[in-house]
Amino acid sequence: MSRHTTSSDRLARLLALVPYVVNRDSVALDEAAAAFGVTEKQLIDDLNLLWCVELRAPDPYCPIDLSYEGGEITVSEAESIARPLRLKVDEAGALLVALRMLAEIGDPRDRDALSRVIAKLENAAGEGAAAVSSQVSVQVDPAGGMPARVRDAIARGRRLHLTYYVPGRDENTERDVDPMRLLVVDGQPYLEGWCRRAEGVRLFRLDRVVELTVLDVPAEVPADAEHRDVRAGRLFSPSPDDIRVTFELTPAGRWVADSYPCESVEELGEGRLRVVLRTADQRWVRGLALRLGDQGRITGPPELTAAVRADAARALAHYETAPAR
Repeated sequence: MSRHTTSSDRLARLLALVPYVVNRDSVALDEAAAAFGVTEKQLIDDLNLLWCVELRAPDPYCPIDLSYEGGEITVSEAESIARPLRLKVDEAGALLVALRMLAEIGDPRDRDALSRVIAKLENAAGEGAAAVSSQVSVQVDPAGGMPARVRDAIARGRRLHLTYYVPGRDENTERDVDPMRLLVVDGQPYLEGWCRRAEGVRLFRLDRVVELTVLDVPAEVPADAEHRDVRAGRLFSPSPDDIRVTFELTPAGRWVADSYPCESVEELGEGRLRVVLRTADQRWVRGLALRLGDQGRITGPPELTAAVRADAARALAHYETAPAR
């Protein structure tokens, strides 16, 4: 099972799936699966769950009527959730702030189009959302600052040298990057580029760039370099060298599946989960295991399990020998 099987992701997908199908009369299974980024099997599991949904309109306890025979999905008797989703005031306000940030750091040629989108959203969302968003002043960087310098390097095809802070290791790193694009993910501005230190495409949060220098060297992005898929906030792209770490989580530890990108999520019954994470930083994952406490445990790989046990034993020994206060 994939990351999409977590409860919050699945609920959001189900709420969007019904109006998506109803507004098109019928949709092919493979087309709908591709649109929602899931396999056909996962989509069928969602459709089977919809059989259990009962609505109170137009009549009490009216079940959704659906069919996916012959590879075509049709949905009826779903009027109360078939209407297009409407943004709440806080959701519309957050979207407006994000659009203004994108207008600040994006390509100046896109600003007219973004201004029109912002105006239409303000009109559709009403005075409440516009008033909320107008209280936030979006100034990502002054003119001539970091986003402008990155845009200039992209336009002129120049390499960048970054001093970049890595919070997981609490250290600054030096690297040369051939820039590819600027983008905003979850309200944060990022530089996407070919990192010559990692020999791969990487994303760099601009607020973690300690120092940036535009080099008088042509950028050389490999022809086969691909943009990272950041749809739905996906920033994680595991390396083949990353280790696969398996956790078994109690119901209280399910937050791990929603807080970190998981390679797989498996229900074990009684609210328990088995998740697999990919990481290159054993120190980080050992810290996560200790923080979980009785909410979960690492079950593999064996060498990492042994290291966590040793960490826990040292922590306990230190606690037992600490002087009483």
